[in-house]
Amino acid sequence: MSTQTTASVSTHILDTSIGKPAEGVAISLSARTGPGGEWATLGGSATDADGRCKDLPALPEGTTHVRLDFETETYFAKKQAEAQQDAPRVRDSGAFFPEVTITFAVNPGEHYHVPLLLNPFGYSVYRGS
Repeated sequence: MSTQTTASVSTHILDTSIGKPAEGVAISLSARTGPGGEWATLGGSATDADGRCKDLPALPEGTTHVRLDFETETYFAKKQAEAQQDAPRVRDSGAFFPEVTITFAVNPGEHYHVPLLLNPFGYSVYRGS
């Protein structure tokens, strides 16, 4: 929840290769004050069955930049293992992007929803609402 002096962040992930939310993706949230500041890891969570991460930590006052780190390799390894059980001849594609890092600027008092559209060989991100 944002206040007059802080921003807030939320995210969700859609696996576009299957057209469903990506469940169980670990996410880490970091913040810094100013372009040259040191990154401080604030904590993390994982996406739920709806692909949403509803319990990211609050941003500290003075945050100007935010970084979301998505651990995609483990997610795709699990998906590949499930596919192998159903169809042993499925090509082992793994994940081309073992992690996705999104860095963006924030302003106090604003909320930033950052959806990640993900598949094994690409991703897209945008500022949502």
